[in-house]
Amino acid sequence: MSTPTTVPPTFGEPTPLGLFGLAIGCASLLPVAFGVQSAFTPDALRLTAWFCLLFGGGCQFLAGLMSFANKNSLGGTLLTTFSFNWVLNWWSLCQMAEGRLPNPAVVLSVDITFLVIFLVMTVAFGYFSKTLFVFLLDIDALYVLRIAKEVFHAPALALPIALATVALMAIALYIAFALVLNPVAGRAVFPIAGPLFTPQPPPGAPPPA
Repeated sequence: MSTPTTVPPTFGEPTPLGLFGLAIGCASLLPVAFGVQSAFTPDALRLTAWFCLLFGGGCQFLAGLMSFANKNSLGGTLLTTFSFNWVLNWWSLCQMAEGRLPNPAVVLSVDITFLVIFLVMTVAFGYFSKTLFVFLLDIDALYVLRIAKEVFHAPALALPIALATVALMAIALYIAFALVLNPVAGRAVFPIAGPLFTPQPPPGAPPPA
């Protein structure tokens, strides 16, 4: 997720931190997503909430700030924005543990806005990597399913949402492993596909060789 720059980065590549946090947050939500009965007790919901806050929210927020410091506005914007969504997950789970549910109309409105944001971000990351494009596409699918479940009152969509969450966790881990291991190994142990889209050259620029 790094943007090319001539200025040496202030920090090392922070994206794996954000992606590991995302994967751990997703893992904590899987028992709830798959409807495991014991995951809906107050203590279990509070535990899930803290995993969402510390790993989903905390790791991505920290990684986002470091990305901004590295002059990577695209990665910083994505990680930081998504980190606050994990804080909302923390609050929602805490409310559920107390027997209160978030207002569905407000959640639906925010989910629609998130979907619009992530659709544009999906296109943006397509200029960097097909793998990142698929990663964002899975997030888009999650929001489409969440919105459809609420609008059409379709509890049957709970399973596709859970499966999309598993896929998100798996893709996040794959990209994080690639960013951590490939430079150390000196080869593409976890290959990352190249750009899906080619940017338009600026007016007057010579054509690529």
